[in-house]
Amino acid sequence: MFILLSVAIAPALALLSYFYLKREIAEEPSKLLLHTFIYGAILTFPILFIQHVIEEEKVLTSIFVHQTLVTSALEEFFKWLILIIAIYKHVEFDDPYDGILYGASVSLGFATVENILFLLNYGMDQAFLRALLPVSSHALFGVVMGYYLGRAKFTDSKTAKFEITYSFLTSFVLHCIYNSILFINGIDLILIVPFMLFLWIFGLSRVKKAHIFMRTKRFEHHEYFVKEKSG
Repeated sequence: MFILLSVAIAPALALLSYFYLKREIAEEPSKLLLHTFIYGAILTFPILFIQHVIEEEKVLTSIFVHQTLVTSALEEFFKWLILIIAIYKHVEFDDPYDGILYGASVSLGFATVENILFLLNYGMDQAFLRALLPVSSHALFGVVMGYYLGRAKFTDSKTAKFEITYSFLTSFVLHCIYNSILFINGIDLILIVPFMLFLWIFGLSRVKKAHIFMRTKRFEHHEYFVKEKSG
């Protein structure tokens, strides 16, 4: 059991550490980052329950719609909701890159519990593949979501609502594409490998843009402070 839990948790911790180390200013990890991870982990159970009820009650006749649209919408919406309710206004969310960290954290909390449940049911034969696909994809969906939330918090209030909406829609669309590929082709590397490469490139480009956006905001703040002080 200890080995299984270690194998299930390790990919999420590795990915979260990776994105944390990409932060330009080194700081001690905050308790809020851990809390966000726990929120994501707790979210797994109501999401799985709702998905089970929809499936058992045959609310949708199309398995494809259920597996792609409904699953993606539920998972991304609840993660987005947690970030909006518990994180967005928090005092420790104090620079644009923090959005990426909290987005990745809540997503990896969810992915970790999902991974544990899968490995408990099906064994560790697919542990490596799950680390490469579901766990890393959830992390990257969270990175993209968090990037736009970071922009929303530290940008003009007129565009903030659009950025907040875009944070959900972008992660939802990416998740839909990912689920659609798996539903149609199973673990077919011909399609899923190019998509995962795109997802990593797109996610890391958001990381880079968050750093640029953060430096811009710091420069604007410094210029404003200098002007205020001089006159």
